Parts: sequence; structure tokens; C-alpha cells
Amino acid sequence: MKTGLKNLSQLKIGQSAIIDSFTDKDMALKLLEMGCTPGEVVKLDCIAPLGDPIAIFVSGYLLSLRKAEASTVLVSVIATK
Repeated sequence: MKTGLKNLSQLKIGQSAIIDSFTDKDMALKLLEMGCTPGEVVKLDCIAPLGDPIAIFVSGYLLSLRKAEASTVLVSVIATK
């Protein structure tokens, strides 16, 4: 893993990040088809009461992902002021 990258599943509610890469080829294809492309900004919107799934804003819509799926996405967190 590159320095400074986190898994998408590690974001906190309201935190934004830029997609860097994927750790699972098969999952990457599925996520790419849903608009999760490298360079795309994502924002964690909410987490289900039991912690799974999570909902992110990406490519102009709200996408629900299981934590296992989100953990295959490496992101660079956007610093807030």
C-alpha cells in the first residue's frame, strides 16, 4: 500500500477522499462499472447501525457498499480546513 492511503471502509462520516487504486481485480471491475474510477472524489454519507453496509456519494449518486467491498478501494483522504 502506498504511503498515506487508507481503505475506503476506514473513512469517517462526512469525510471525502480521492480513489487511488484497488486491491482486488474482480471487485475493481464491478466498482469501475458503478463509477468508482481512480481520481474520482467520494464522500462517506452514512454507516448502517450495525456498521455494514456503508453509503458513499460517487459520480453524482449514492452508492451502498459492504465493508468488505469498500476495503478493496484505496483512497487518499482530502484534508479538511
